[in-house]
Amino acid sequence: MRSRLALLDVTRLVAALLVVFYHYTAWHHSNWGPDNASEAWPLLSRITTFGNLGVPLFFIVSGFVILLSSYGRRPSQFVGSRIGRLFPAYWVGVLATGVLVFFIWADAGDKLTYADWAVNFTMFQSAADVPDIDGVYWTLWAEMRFYGWILLFMLLGWLTPGRMLAFAGLWPVAGILADAAGLGALDAVLMKQHAPLFAGGIALFLIFRFGHTPLRWIVLGTNVALSAFFTGKRISGEVESLVGYTIAPEVYWPIVVALFALLAGMTLTRARDWQVPGATTAGALTYPVYLLHQMWGWWLIGILAPVLPRPLTLAAVVALVLVAAYAVHRAVERPYGKPLSHAVTRGLDWAGERVSAAAGGLRPALLRRTG
Repeated sequence: MRSRLALLDVTRLVAALLVVFYHYTAWHHSNWGPDNASEAWPLLSRITTFGNLGVPLFFIVSGFVILLSSYGRRPSQFVGSRIGRLFPAYWVGVLATGVLVFFIWADAGDKLTYADWAVNFTMFQSAADVPDIDGVYWTLWAEMRFYGWILLFMLLGWLTPGRMLAFAGLWPVAGILADAAGLGALDAVLMKQHAPLFAGGIALFLIFRFGHTPLRWIVLGTNVALSAFFTGKRISGEVESLVGYTIAPEVYWPIVVALFALLAGMTLTRARDWQVPGATTAGALTYPVYLLHQMWGWWLIGILAPVLPRPLTLAAVVALVLVAAYAVHRAVERPYGKPLSHAVTRGLDWAGERVSAAAGGLRPALLRRTG
């Protein structure tokens, strides 16, 4: 199984680096000097402005990988694995970013409070309408909501190929219909713009795990088309407002299709068995790179750009982020991730046993009363 996931690990790091270069050389910060990033990098930014497609790629891979890791597990194991995987590095990221914006680079945190910082440690700040201490954390809330759907299916015993295929087909449609009916409040659950990406990953996993059927390919194809449309629409507007370039939504359509085709090639062909040196390390670096790169990277650019040539500054900041990510993985994720996962799983199992025992004790009493 490790060889099957090797290319996915590499792809996830590539997606993270796409986002990194988008934020460093295209996004409209002015840490390079008086010019915005796209003006500081007039040629490179024409390419890296497409780096924001790394996020949709993350969501597609997540739809595939989360299903892969969910089958054969109890709900408690799923929750434990997600908490152990996400929170140790995330807590470091929130702590480090808070230290930066409150005590080192105060101008970056002028709209935040210490209470906002505290709420960010929960990863549920968006649900509480609290701003993210780092803008990139918005994607984690989307991931958490997707995990909620998978957990619900596990609790109901519906994590079966047929029901998951139905979900992958109906979830994006439900989001579109809810929006058309003016039920925009449901978007917090249905995620109209992102649902096709996750659902497309689910459909691809079902083909990978259970085989090819026309219906699975139809569901996959439908989600690819919806993903291309919604991603093109969203990212085109984002690039115009955050970078200053005008790129038609249709330009992104074939790129999104290519992202799905790339993942299909990695998982449905012999490429899934390729051994890739360093793939495990690449996968391990992905999450901490994503968590740490934006605020600390911008601050470092502002410090180094006045004294170093821009290419050397860019290379140095990317290298420092990779080193910091590796340090977080070795010093935090490896020693604490699995123990936290096991502790949460045991705690949930214990709580479940207590609830079941209490419910079993109440049943005879209720039967005696009704009798």
